[in-house]
Amino acid sequence: MKRTVLAGIAALVAATAVAQTASPAASTPPRIAVIDVERLVRDSALGKEAFARLKRINDGKKDEADKLAKELREMEQKLADQGQSLAEDKREALQKQYQERAIAYKRFNDDAKRELEQAQTKELAELEKRVLPIITQVGKERGYQLIFNKFNAGLLFADETADVTEDVLKRFNTTVAVPQAAKGSPPPAATPAPKPAPKKN
Repeated sequence: MKRTVLAGIAALVAATAVAQTASPAASTPPRIAVIDVERLVRDSALGKEAFARLKRINDGKKDEADKLAKELREMEQKLADQGQSLAEDKREALQKQYQERAIAYKRFNDDAKRELEQAQTKELAELEKRVLPIITQVGKERGYQLIFNKFNAGLLFADETADVTEDVLKRFNTTVAVPQAAKGSPPPAATPAPKPAPKKN
């Protein structure tokens, strides 16, 4: 599950080019940086929250699927143990019930897979919307014309000085994740000024 989301955002960010506001001279080679997108998503506060939400959905579906699978196994065992001794009408009824449960189980798995994929797409879109402006900002500030995904762009070697993952991760957590988390918190109540003591006559 996690690898699917990481691969999705990695593919999107891999194609992101960060252009400077001023065009470089034709004879000047472009400045290029790389970023470890998987680490950025995995270690960022928003990425961890997204994975936690997806895990809750996945775990809930898995528990329900396990329960349905257990019921199917029990019915299958009943048919194997008692099928021949049952009256024909009862055996046929049990077989029909088993087939209906098997169809329902398959339908549940298909629906669960589709729901999880939709949730992944939603989380991916939200992460992309928030992280790409940060990558662009860092790229422009440091004078890069291009930023590539470190592991999904056919890259064979990159000097560590060209890796901007740490800078983007820190800024992503401080300028996006923290303010968003604190946004809903009520401001601290103002402390009333102490009243002056009454004058003695």
